[in-house]
Amino acid sequence: MRTPSPAEPSPLRPASGTGAFSPLVAVVGPTAVGKTTLAVRLAEAFGGEIVSADSRQVYRGMDIGTAKATVAERARVPHHLLDVIDPDQTLGLAQFQALAYAAIDGILTRHRIPFLTGGTGQYVMAVVEGWRVPIVPPDDALRGALYRWAEAEGAEALYARLQAVDPAAAQRIDPRNVRRVVRALEVCLATGRPISEQRGKSPPPYRTLMIGLTLPRPQLYRRIDERVEAMIELGLEEEVKRLVAAGYGFDLPATSGVGYGQFAPYLAGRATLAEVVQAVKRATRRFVRHQSNWFRLDDPRIHWLDAAADPFPAALELLVAFLSASPAADSEV
Repeated sequence: MRTPSPAEPSPLRPASGTGAFSPLVAVVGPTAVGKTTLAVRLAEAFGGEIVSADSRQVYRGMDIGTAKATVAERARVPHHLLDVIDPDQTLGLAQFQALAYAAIDGILTRHRIPFLTGGTGQYVMAVVEGWRVPIVPPDDALRGALYRWAEAEGAEALYARLQAVDPAAAQRIDPRNVRRVVRALEVCLATGRPISEQRGKSPPPYRTLMIGLTLPRPQLYRRIDERVEAMIELGLEEEVKRLVAAGYGFDLPATSGVGYGQFAPYLAGRATLAEVVQAVKRATRRFVRHQSNWFRLDDPRIHWLDAAADPFPAALELLVAFLSASPAADSEV
C-alpha cells in the first residue's frame, strides 16, 4: 500500500475543522515499547501532529529522563504539551485535559490529524473517554499536611483514610501511589464529597482509533535496560545535577519520580552510579507493571500490534481503513 504524501490532497484527511466525527488517533502502550517512533512515522505520513499524553514530559528541563521526542523528531512533526510547566509547578488532570482538547481541536482546525501519544493511562483515558474531572485548585497547605502524615504513618495508613471516605475511588488507585491518594483525599476534603461521586464521562466529539504496541515482558525489559543505559550516555546524570543546581530538590513530585529520584543517594555520596542505573531499571519495570492496569490486552477498543517486528505497516493499514470509513460510523471508543 502506498503511503500518502503529507503534501497531497487526500480524502483521508479531516475535511473540515472540529466536529462530531473528527478523527483522533491514540498510540498507547508501555514505556520503551516504541510509541513515539511509530507516532512520528504515522503523523509524518498522514500530515498529523502529536499531542503528548505523558505526565512527566510536561516539565521543562526534564528531557533525557522522560524520553521526550528528540529535536529531530520534533522537526519532522509538530508536538504539543511538551515543556508546559517548571518542575516545581503542578498540572492537574483537569488542566491537562483542557490543554489536550485545545491542542486536538487546533490540529483539526488546521485540517490535520491529531495523534495522542503517551504512556500515562490516566491522561489518555481522560481525553478519549471524556472524563468529567473535578476542578479543585491545589491546596498546598492541605496537600503538605497529607504528605507529612503519609511520611509519618506510612502510605498504607494514608490509603486507609481514602478507603474510609471514598472506597470507590480507593479501588481504582494503587495504594503505593501516594501522589494520587493525596489528590483524591484533597478533593474529598476540599469539597466535602467523595471524588468518585464528582466524576463521570461525556464522550468528546471525536471518533477514535486506538493503536497499542506490546512486547513480551522479557523483551520489553531488555529494551528498558538498553534505554536506561542510553540515557546515561546521553547525559542523564548532568541533567539531574542541573535540576538540583536550579533549586529543584528531590522532594518534588517531578524530580522524585522514575529516572530522577534514584539519583538522590548518589548525589549524597551514598550510592554509586552503577547502583543508580540498576535502581532506575527496577523502578521503570515496576512502572510498566502499573501501566498494564490502564492499557489491558483484553481491551476491545485497542488494536494491539507486536512491536518486536516493525509495527508501521500494520498500523498504516489500520489508519487507512479508519480514515476511509464513513464519518457516520460508530466511534472506535
